[in-house]
Amino acid sequence: MEKRVNQGYEIVQSIEVGTSEFVLGVSQYHPEQFVTWKCSGKTDYYWGHYTDSLLKATKDLCERALEEIAYLEQREQRKGTKREIQKTEQER
Repeated sequence: MEKRVNQGYEIVQSIEVGTSEFVLGVSQYHPEQFVTWKCSGKTDYYWGHYTDSLLKATKDLCERALEEIAYLEQREQRKGTKREIQKTEQER
């Protein structure tokens, strides 16, 4: 992974889910040394969750990725249901 820095936090972990990326940043200079962000295009960081615990930040990173997976699964399921309804209507 190439070295990335945002707002003085070095990005040390990342998880890609679909078209989204979630990252964990570390800073020795901020009171809350750890942050997780949602990221677009490797440069647009937003919705930061800040903490002073690496364990909490790691847990938050994983939870955010899992929430995105659940969202994508629900969306996929809805599309499948919609296709089934359309197919049934066409068969009538």
